Amino acid sequence: MTGDRLAIVLLSGGLDSATVLALARRDGFGTLAISFRYGQRHATELDAAARVARALGAVEHRVVELDLRVFGGSALTADLAVPKDRSDAELGAGIPVTYVPARNTIFLSYALAWADVSGARDLFIGVNAVDYSGYPDCRPEFIAAFERVANLGTRAGAEGSPIRIQAPLVHLSKADIIRLGTALGVDYGLTVSCYEADAAGRACGRCDSCVLRRRGFLEAGVPDPTRYV
Repeated sequence: MTGDRLAIVLLSGGLDSATVLALARRDGFGTLAISFRYGQRHATELDAAARVARALGAVEHRVVELDLRVFGGSALTADLAVPKDRSDAELGAGIPVTYVPARNTIFLSYALAWADVSGARDLFIGVNAVDYSGYPDCRPEFIAAFERVANLGTRAGAEGSPIRIQAPLVHLSKADIIRLGTALGVDYGLTVSCYEADAAGRACGRCDSCVLRRRGFLEAGVPDPTRYV
């Protein structure tokens, strides 16, 4: 499938990526969703990604198999404890152990390969620099730099058909994202954001991701559909 109005959407199965998929659809793109089984703690987020892709009308949804456990270095890919019940001061200090080294660089590279083959010229990613838990690969500077790399290292860029990396949530708060997605009809009950969800997809309610998600629904004034343990 080729066409100028195709977009590749990185779809984790979480709240942010579901919102981005809805935004791409709103903007008239046919969406090609890509998810990753990368050795993360649980696969329930991939079940969630499949649900979201169906609900939001993705043209195709592919799951890429790779194993970042070979490097470890993260509580999501190694035998390290997921932090729980952290204070606001702790949430805003440093890079947490849930950061997966080079994850967004790797994911965007796979998405870029699919874009170069499919004819898609837009890559959507749900990174956020407001409620982002300190991840360096969620910053707008990183996205801008990767876009430059994308256009230097692809057939599309070399032939004058530039690739655009779209990060429409990067400057929004979690509450703003939830309000936006709700207006677009996103069913957040389909999503899983927890770093340590159980086999049924129920959230722990205590990890950084759960804390930020719960607070976002509260501040947005939107009922929280999350299933907690």
